[in-house]
Amino acid sequence: MIYPIRYSEQSKAEILHRAILDTTEQERAVREIIDEVRMRGDDALRQYTLLYDGVGIQNFAVTDEEFAEAMSAVGEEYVGILRRSAENIASFHRSQLREGFEIEQEGCILGQKVTPLESAGIYVPGGKAAYPSTVLMNAVPAAIAGVNRIVMVTPPLKDGKIKPEVLVAAKIAGITEVYKVGGAQAVAALAYGTQSIKKVDKITGPGNIFVATAKKLVYGVCGIDMIAGPSEILIIADSGADAENVAADLLSQAEHDELATAVLITDSEPLAINVSASLDRRLKDLPRRAIAQESINNNCKIIITEDLQSAAKLSDELAPEHLELCVKEPFELLSKINNAGSVFLGYNTPEPVGDYYAGPNHTLPTSGTAKFSSPLGVEDFIKTTQYVYYTAQKLADCADDIIKFAQSEGLTAHAESVKVRVKR
Repeated sequence: MIYPIRYSEQSKAEILHRAILDTTEQERAVREIIDEVRMRGDDALRQYTLLYDGVGIQNFAVTDEEFAEAMSAVGEEYVGILRRSAENIASFHRSQLREGFEIEQEGCILGQKVTPLESAGIYVPGGKAAYPSTVLMNAVPAAIAGVNRIVMVTPPLKDGKIKPEVLVAAKIAGITEVYKVGGAQAVAALAYGTQSIKKVDKITGPGNIFVATAKKLVYGVCGIDMIAGPSEILIIADSGADAENVAADLLSQAEHDELATAVLITDSEPLAINVSASLDRRLKDLPRRAIAQESINNNCKIIITEDLQSAAKLSDELAPEHLELCVKEPFELLSKINNAGSVFLGYNTPEPVGDYYAGPNHTLPTSGTAKFSSPLGVEDFIKTTQYVYYTAQKLADCADDIIKFAQSEGLTAHAESVKVRVKR
């Protein structure tokens, strides 16, 4: 039973507390893996795949035959579902496309050009579950951005194959380069390259603590999207919300991982009590009960606030990955929300709608990072380049300002590069 907490200044510290993971041991292990992959390439990948996944892989690349086999295995109905999801994702992300610009002034031209990344590597988790949705959410924006080469890595099953649903999602997203390798070793392969896997410019996609640590360590060699922490959901609900629905939504994140966080903030004490009771009932029949139970026991909070405005302020301090506004007037409350990865509005929009189908991305900032970062999108797969053109007269007109500015910083060679032109 989760006992509701009444919000106060005294309880605030407890409510806002997030566990900080010590990754010292993981960093040591991951550094060793990265170094081995850099030095030994595919041989190191085979060694770690056998050690951690329990399968011997000779050829990492997924073949055309394996793609065809996967399409046959999942059936037309499932293929249709993935296609509709992919189109919804594409429709949303096309709106994120932007063009460069050019400003013409007397004697000068200033501009910015937008260029897609040449290559991107997508990490798709395996292990406790397989995620075709992750394939679509990463690959579709990359394709819309115009990335020329999109590569996918994912851990193999015990039979040395990839889960069919994941391969079908890759096919629908237009990925033809898929490798059977996971963990920190896969991240290292994407960052540095091996005999089989050519390096990429940026790595995106979620993973366990070893994958997240590897992404952190290779940043600078290539780009990354974010360091994703455990999944989290925060629900703001009023007295009109259905307790069974709210409890089901809390469990939708709790079943992800033992470290996942599920929080309810409400101005209704009866709802808080009913949700707590519903959680206990629903947990009994959940297939992933052990995982969800540990998450609920350790990381679930039910908080009672004076009103919904107070709930919105508290939510902004927590800056959740997923935020549900299960209230009568969700758009009114949305205007008071500034910090959240993705927001789900009203009584009939549970978070899984966004996970799988609606179109907005489900790769989101976690652990409070929504205060300063954004969901994955087309902009993650492009870069901008600025350019400047000055005529001789324009340079002469501005020379004195530039020279004095450079001299104020003690950079005389900077000043001289302007002086020498103006003198001539």
